[in-house]
Amino acid sequence: MYTLKHDEAVCAACPSPDCLLKCQYMDLDKDQAHEEMMKVVRGEDSLVLQQCMTCYACEEYCKRGNHPYYLICERREEKDILTAARPITNQWINLTTMQGKFMTGAVQDTAMSCCFIPDLGGLGSGKLFEEINPAFVLGAEFMCPAVHTHFARMSVIKERLPQVLDNFKKLGVSRVICLHDECYGTYTSIAPAYGMEVPFEPIHYMDYLVERLEALKKDLSPLNTTAVYQRPCSNRLIPEKYPLVAEIMDRIGVEIKEREYHVSGYRLADDIQKKNIDDMAATDAEYCVFNCPFCQTTLSKKVTKAGLKPIHMIDLCKMAIGEK
Repeated sequence: MYTLKHDEAVCAACPSPDCLLKCQYMDLDKDQAHEEMMKVVRGEDSLVLQQCMTCYACEEYCKRGNHPYYLICERREEKDILTAARPITNQWINLTTMQGKFMTGAVQDTAMSCCFIPDLGGLGSGKLFEEINPAFVLGAEFMCPAVHTHFARMSVIKERLPQVLDNFKKLGVSRVICLHDECYGTYTSIAPAYGMEVPFEPIHYMDYLVERLEALKKDLSPLNTTAVYQRPCSNRLIPEKYPLVAEIMDRIGVEIKEREYHVSGYRLADDIQKKNIDDMAATDAEYCVFNCPFCQTTLSKKVTKAGLKPIHMIDLCKMAIGEK
């Protein structure tokens, strides 16, 4: 079984426990943040194990690469602390079990990963993806199992992720275009954190969009509109990709409005969602741009009621080249 690469001494000597100090769901001072994290490190009871909203942010806040979020999930599972009702937790485990019902297209050197989300196949179509769309892969056998961190079931990830990596290896691909932000985060953050070797080069779809928008710049007409961006929790695992949002929006003529209250996470209470959406509406932007299809499904109706048009980033790029 794979084990998390975590160094207790790094946390013990941390001069600024930003992982919890910056948490948007827990109000802790510096000393409290350090002590509560050390309780987690030592495997003791901590308020963190009860209050963590599984938003991944502490992974971004930790500048020492010591994986506080994965450790919190490990400790929760050890103590059987549920983040959702047990039937829901088990439902997700069963729903995403590998059953040999995957689909693959004409995969050669490069594959386009649709994870376990059929709608991604539609997003990864048209001129932007015409070169790699035939090489799609879809199904639990190629699914990033990061969703199970939200349910504090790291054992599921440690069991399934090596199988997913091996399945890609059997395809013989050297590159995988990840249409789901969380897939890229899995291969570049979770896998290394557990010492798993990734047998291909993961490529974030935003990097691919930048390349394709450059190649299709003659077809591009600036949209000359405004938008707010809903950053998903998974992007916290790969903060180096966040600047790509501004680069892509600039290329297609979309002004991203500044926000005061920007929240992301899987377990968002209604009052937190309301603050998030009210903050979007206050910008008077035309669109709300999504990166994660699950965020879009969850928030689209509420965003629409607030007067914004929900749209995935890929679809907005398609509009700019005249396809939507």
